[in-house]
Parts: sequence; structure tokens; C-alpha cells
Amino acid sequence: MGVKTMLPSYELGFYALTVTCAVVYSASGIFEASRDSVNRKAFRDGIKPGWHYFGRKMDVADFEWVMWFTSFRNVIIFALSGHVLFGKICSMTVPQHRAVVYMLYGVLAVLSSMGLVYLMIILSHCLVLYSVALAKQKWLCYVAGLCCLASFKVEPFSSWQSGFVTGAFDLQDVLFYGGSGFTIMRCMSFALENSERKDGIYSIFDLLKYNFYLPFFFFGPVMTFDQFHAQVSTQELRRKDDEMKSIRVHALLHVGAVIAVDIFFHFFYILTLPSDLKFVNRLSDWSLAGLAYSNLVYDWVKAAVMFGVINTIARLDHLDPPQPPKCITMLYVFAETHFDRGINDWLCKYVYDHIGENHDNIMKELVATIATFTVTTLWLGPCEIVYIWSVFNCFGLNFELWVQKFFQQQPFAKLEAKMSAAMSRRIRAVFGAANFWAIVLYNILALNSLEFALLVTKRLLLTGFPVSTLSIWFITYCGVQLIKERERILAIEEEKRDKVKAE
Repeated sequence: MGVKTMLPSYELGFYALTVTCAVVYSASGIFEASRDSVNRKAFRDGIKPGWHYFGRKMDVADFEWVMWFTSFRNVIIFALSGHVLFGKICSMTVPQHRAVVYMLYGVLAVLSSMGLVYLMIILSHCLVLYSVALAKQKWLCYVAGLCCLASFKVEPFSSWQSGFVTGAFDLQDVLFYGGSGFTIMRCMSFALENSERKDGIYSIFDLLKYNFYLPFFFFGPVMTFDQFHAQVSTQELRRKDDEMKSIRVHALLHVGAVIAVDIFFHFFYILTLPSDLKFVNRLSDWSLAGLAYSNLVYDWVKAAVMFGVINTIARLDHLDPPQPPKCITMLYVFAETHFDRGINDWLCKYVYDHIGENHDNIMKELVATIATFTVTTLWLGPCEIVYIWSVFNCFGLNFELWVQKFFQQQPFAKLEAKMSAAMSRRIRAVFGAANFWAIVLYNILALNSLEFALLVTKRLLLTGFPVSTLSIWFITYCGVQLIKERERILAIEEEKRDKVKAE
């Protein structure tokens, strides 16, 4: 049935009221648990004094978030401000050479922050993969690229390379593995695009300009080489109507999101609570479900803020970077689940879509998903928890297609054809609600721990059955219906825009 199927307004109102009440009830349980645990010894490292005028401690369990917006805040602002300043001057004076300025500034920033040895390591990998790209053999590009990636992700090679980099500061490991990992993905994109080029080859200078664009260097997102090269080579720099206004609005939203998250962490210790399973086991099923879900929402917010800030800088440079990830609240299918849209686009273009084609054949889809999650496992760093996460998400992606194919068979297809469009939407939302919690449970494996994921699963599916299981399933069903309603409205608006363009 079509995405434009409409439900009665009173039914949607009931769904909205139900979801709102459930969220408030679950949040109240998490708030009480946070208040009661503030002086607990097990949480001493994760809960520290916060803003004094709140009179409460705050959750500081995510060291990356804390480092970005406390210790390294001024360094990040200084580095990105310098990039914007030099980029703006160059865009106004010699726009045809702006990519060179971006590259030189990026090289100097990497050199000053990580040292000469790290820069030499990065350049050596760029040179190796550029040499491979000259052969214009895709299979060789894949093999060489994945081997280079493995050298940063698999022991003892990763420790051997990181041992050359001297110095010690809090974010050194994050910057080392972030910059090196994204470098390999960019070099692979360059090599694969070079293999597709029929007239000549790209120069190593093109690769260096692509790789050392500072806003993308350490934390991404990955922008495929063909897109970056086309956009950065444009000499006529024009902005769309109200583009600067949009950039300013997004910048203010990101600042507001950072402040909102810090305030939230004064009242809800969602990152620290899962570290003590004995304490968490005392929570109600509703609060436990809310705690698991809120961890996923926070990780999306974190990714959205990080990529949003980077994207704002890129848009000031007249680029159109990958968008922040789709809000986890709006997801109920595995095919749209990701926290890094740049890596997702890279994997789709060079692995998933390349093998799976139209994603309609079960065997091709199976091979495509296995290949995709194999690369993803290597990208994240092979370890037990990543293996488990990859297997479950690979299964979930394939299971969606299996269920779709199954219900396309008779008599199910015939039964759905006899139903009203609204009833078909309701039935599909029931399955979507189950899929929603599969996504949550599969992904808290990587975000928290296997033990916490097992505890949540046991409470929701076994000890909580049937009351908690069915009630939470119904609440989720209401939420999925609201997501579908939003999709319906967006589809209608897009159709209207297409009609206006056609006229």
C-alpha cells in the first residue's frame, strides 16, 4: 500500500497522546533512578560536579563529548576558525586555488596537532594506495585498501604504527585512529573513482587535496571523491537564496543542542546507569526500555551535532557534504539505520549497492550484506562485541527482505489487496514496531555492553511477558504510526514541489 495512506485525525491524536504519556512516565523513572544514585560509589567516576547553579552533579561518562566541549573546545574553535578565515579570503581572491589552500592548512593543522611522524605515516599510505590506483583494477584497489585499513585496526600492526607517534594527550588515540581510518576510506574512494575514469588518471595532488581537507580529516564524514572533486573544482561560487540564513540557523541549533545535552545530563544519568547492572535491574520494565532507547537517541544527537558542526564549516566552503544521520526516533527499518551517513553512503556506493543491485534478489542481498558488514567490522575494529553487532544487524537487514518476500506470496498478497489502505498501514505498523525494538536491542550492544543488552532483552521479552512486552509493543506501534504520518506528509510536500518544478 502507498505511503500516502491517511488515518483519521482522532486516531493519530490518540497515538500522540499515548506516546507522550509513555515517554513522560518512563523519563520520570529514569529521573528518580538518577537522583537516587548520585552518591553511589559505583558511579563515582561517571558522575562529577556540574554547573554550580543547577546544584546537581552531571553525567560525564562519555569522555569524547566532555573533551570536545571542555578541554579541547578552544583548540577546535581556533583550528576551524582559521580554516574558515583562510578559506574565505582565498574564495574571494583566487577561488580557483581554494582547494590548495584547504590542503595546506589541513597539512599544517595535522602536523601541529599530531607531529611529523604521524603525517609521514598518513602520506605513506596515500602514496601506496595512489600507486595501486594507477593500475585501474578495482579488485586490487579493494584488496590494497582493506589491507591498509586492517593495518590500523588489527593487532599487532595498529600498535606498531601508533608506537611511532610520540606525546600523550587525552584525544591522541581518537585523533590517530580517526584520521588514519578516514584517510584509508578516502584513498579507497579515490582509487575506485580513478578506476572508473576513462580519460586519463587523477594526480596525487588531487588525492592530497581530497584527503587533507581539515573539517573532514579526523572525524569525517566521508565524502566520496567524485563529489568532492566536482564541488571543490567549481570556480563560480554562488549561494542559493537564504543559504547563509540556513547556515546561521543550523549553527545556532548545534550550539543549542550542546547546551541542551549538558543540561539533560544534570538530571538524567543515562550513560552511567547501565554500568551497574545490579542497580539497573531494580528499574521498572518501562524505565529500563526508556534507558536503552535514550542511549540510542543520545548517540544520534552526538553524531548529529558533530557532523552538523563539520557540515556547517563545509557549507561555508561552498560544499554540499553528507547530511547528518536520520533521527533514530524516525527509524523502524534496518535499511535506513546508520549513525554516520558518510560511511553509509560510501558502503552503499562501493559495496552494498554494487553487489546487491536493486536489492530484490535474496541471494544477492545476502552476499551484499555480508560483504558490507565485513567491511564495517574492519572499519570499527574487529573484536567480540563488533562481531556480535555485525551478525545481528546483517541478519536484521536480510530478515526484512525475507519477510517482505514471504508476505508477497499467496494468500497474503491477496488478503492485503482486499484490505483497506488504512488497515494495511496498521498491520504493517505492528511489524514495524517489532522491528523498531530489534534495531534498539541490536545497537545497544555496541553502545553499552553485551550484558546490558541481554538484561534489557530478558526483561522485555521473558520476565516482562505478557504485560510489559505487549504494552511496550503497543506504545511503539503508536510511535511507528506517527513516523508513518510524517513520511506521508513529506511525500505529499515533495510531490507538490515536483509539480511546481515541472510547471
